[in-house]
Amino acid sequence: MKFRLLITMAFLAGAGSLFAQNVNTLILDTKKNTNILVGYCNEAGLEKGEFGVYFKSQYETYAPKEKTIEKLKKKIGDYSIKIVFGSWCSDSQLQVPRFYKILDVLDFQKSKLEIIGVDRNKNALVVNIKDLKIEFVPTFIVYKYGKEVGRIVETPVKSLEDDLLNIIGK
Repeated sequence: MKFRLLITMAFLAGAGSLFAQNVNTLILDTKKNTNILVGYCNEAGLEKGEFGVYFKSQYETYAPKEKTIEKLKKKIGDYSIKIVFGSWCSDSQLQVPRFYKILDVLDFQKSKLEIIGVDRNKNALVVNIKDLKIEFVPTFIVYKYGKEVGRIVETPVKSLEDDLLNIIGK
């Protein structure tokens, strides 16, 4: 019995470290001669390198509208969100940190958030995103019970929080 437990624990530890190796992958962007994020990312990856400079600045200075946040707080729990962005993209450098700030203010469960970096050809390399039909980045895809209910593409119409509220309903 103890042997099985040890084997199971060793397997889980190995699987966890294998997954960790596939997060925040950097590749060289030959156009800018700098590293860019591709594949699955997390907050730690967003805060590092050149993208991290933009992330920290925009995150700290963005002030979401309180009235809209209060409305979102009542509804956001049933939703999950996927962010597809390019760390090389100026719209992503502006909008992703702001959206992340909104999610933090909402106390959004990070287990319901998936962040995927893409190269200039909108490929995530180790993550197949073809079915997402990404044309522009960033793209914020909102799901309810696994079904897509709306997107914010590139830049918001009004503001990120207002557009998010429009997607999930007032």
